[in-house]
Amino acid sequence: MGVTSPLKVSTRSRSFSTKFLPYVLYALFSIALFRFYFHPSPFLQSTTDQLPHSNRIILTSSSPPSPPSLSLSREEEIANKTSCNYTNGRWVHDKRGPLYNGTTCGTIKDGQNCISHGRPDLGYLYWRWQLNQCQLPRFDPNTFFNLLSNKHIAFVGDSMARNQLESLLCMLATASNPNLVYTNGEDNRFRTWHFDSHNVTVSVYWSPFLVRGVEKSKGGPDHNELYVDVVDERWGSDLDHLDMVVLSIGHWFLHPAVYYEGGSVLGCHYCPGLNHTEIGFYGVMRKAIKIALESIIERKKGSRNGIDAFLTSFSPSHFEGEWDKAGACPKTEPSKGEKMVEGMDADMRLIAVEEIEAANVKVKQFGGMRLEILDVTKLSLMRPDGHPGPYMYPFPFANGVEEHVQNDCVHWCLPGPIDTWNQIMLQVIRRWRRGE
Repeated sequence: MGVTSPLKVSTRSRSFSTKFLPYVLYALFSIALFRFYFHPSPFLQSTTDQLPHSNRIILTSSSPPSPPSLSLSREEEIANKTSCNYTNGRWVHDKRGPLYNGTTCGTIKDGQNCISHGRPDLGYLYWRWQLNQCQLPRFDPNTFFNLLSNKHIAFVGDSMARNQLESLLCMLATASNPNLVYTNGEDNRFRTWHFDSHNVTVSVYWSPFLVRGVEKSKGGPDHNELYVDVVDERWGSDLDHLDMVVLSIGHWFLHPAVYYEGGSVLGCHYCPGLNHTEIGFYGVMRKAIKIALESIIERKKGSRNGIDAFLTSFSPSHFEGEWDKAGACPKTEPSKGEKMVEGMDADMRLIAVEEIEAANVKVKQFGGMRLEILDVTKLSLMRPDGHPGPYMYPFPFANGVEEHVQNDCVHWCLPGPIDTWNQIMLQVIRRWRRGE
């Protein structure tokens, strides 16, 4: 029986290895080089990904992944370094939703509390205004408190001023409790809250024309009366106690009115049966804004306590058909694509922009105050879904759909798109604090 000698096997193996080993090593080296070239190691890949984009070339047949969302602190850092045009943007879906809801603050006027009134579609809550060229950070109540610590901010104007005020109060209430310290007037049109945590005071003054006016009433004239050269002292007399004012007017100028200037009738708007000249309302609205801004400048110039002021631009309504139909503003999503501001909306916005620019020319002579337009017309125009509609009343269709249902397609649900107005206002205040 033959037994193979271990020595003989080892000798043949050594001869084989010596002869073919160089070829095996060459082949393995070639394979390794091929692998390294086309499939770099994970460590090297991660290192490459950290290089600046200018040093990299990426070839791909699919869309690159979206960049990660910025954290709030990073958003604020970018906003601090960038001068923004807040009118250029689009509404994008935001799964985070609003800071508050219809039950977390007790200041929402019933007619704008769409959630508690049973509005069934809540998709309108999940959108944010994304700017084209800069960041708009989420509203941070603590930042607002820190910037306005020991200050008094007042919202002055019509029901849109009140709508914006209540939006701000609800967002601030997520961080600190507002204490109602003063209320007066029909429908609590004059109110003041105090935030003890930062000694911040927030007030609202009902003044739908900014100048002196007599509103039409039952049993009285069926038109408003405006004295276009006299500021409304219901807010003007308190200017010495205010540090910031947010003015907002527009919709009340659409109503019939008789205008007075210098003690005599200037003209009227839609006053058939009266022997007055029809002059429309655009010129009168311009005069009212001019008088309001001039009063702020004259009464605060040279004061150790300067004042900052915003003028909120006109907010468009979205009625489709008659105001008393079930579907007067039926949209449930923002407008898609570019939306142009046109017609009356554009004219009323332009008046506000021009008057702020003219007032700023005067302000430069004195210093100590800052005036700025809060330009919300376009972003508001693109939100036809944000109004109470029939839900200005609780559960309007509880007994079925009725043909005649009063709709509110002017004011805004809270929470809702109007929260963005205060979001922008906060960023402007931050820019002021930086001295820009």
